[in-house]
Amino acid sequence: MSLAETTSPNWKARFKRWFHSWASPKWFYEKSERWLPWLSIPAMLLILTGVVWGLVFAPEDYQQGNSFRIFYLHVPAAFLSQSIFMMMAIVGGINLIWRIKLADMAAKHCAPIGASFAVLALATGAIWGKPTWGAWWVWDARLTAMLILLFLYLGVIALYSAIDNRETAGRSTAVLSLVGLVNIPIIKYSVEWWNTLHQPATFKLTEKPAMPFEMWFPALLVVLGFYLFFGWMLFKRMRAEVVEREFKAKWLQEKLKS
Repeated sequence: MSLAETTSPNWKARFKRWFHSWASPKWFYEKSERWLPWLSIPAMLLILTGVVWGLVFAPEDYQQGNSFRIFYLHVPAAFLSQSIFMMMAIVGGINLIWRIKLADMAAKHCAPIGASFAVLALATGAIWGKPTWGAWWVWDARLTAMLILLFLYLGVIALYSAIDNRETAGRSTAVLSLVGLVNIPIIKYSVEWWNTLHQPATFKLTEKPAMPFEMWFPALLVVLGFYLFFGWMLFKRMRAEVVEREFKAKWLQEKLKS
């Protein structure tokens, strides 16, 4: 019997156990307590380093001068607002299929965080647009698609709040999130599909950037820091939700007393 044949079942069993453990509020509550410092501290260090490097030490852009420095907040916020929506749709889909409480909690709390980053992306885009295009806002394809993303987030939040039954609210918002996914490729490819004022992406996680290292690396630090910060915020909100939903559970009462 080969090594692969002897180890494969173990890995499958471990993965299966790990995946199923995410259905347990108790497992999540205990594990996330250990994970929070590993998210918050690196997040703050990465964001602080990236922002200071980008705003103070990165060279000026040869066309836009110092006005391009808003890039160090705008691009990470835009990345994250789209990623959070995709995650919200995925965990919403998991909740629809397997009815997992934690998936419902994650989808619910992704919405306000994602909406906040969408607002930050739109606001910093307006600040960047004024010196670049001469206007705070234009009905550009990418800007309009980003505005629709914000409306989708607000729609999910409003729909969840409007339905008293928690399970019905979770399933309804999951469907809306899955339908809204169609907007994500529109945001990404809008600059290629239509004639727009918005320039093509100058910074991609999957390709070598066109700009020099000392300009794109601080942005990468902020992007990574924003993702960790999102994880920290999501876990904090989900832990509060676990306490609210499971407060009668013996394991939680013992945990809170200890």
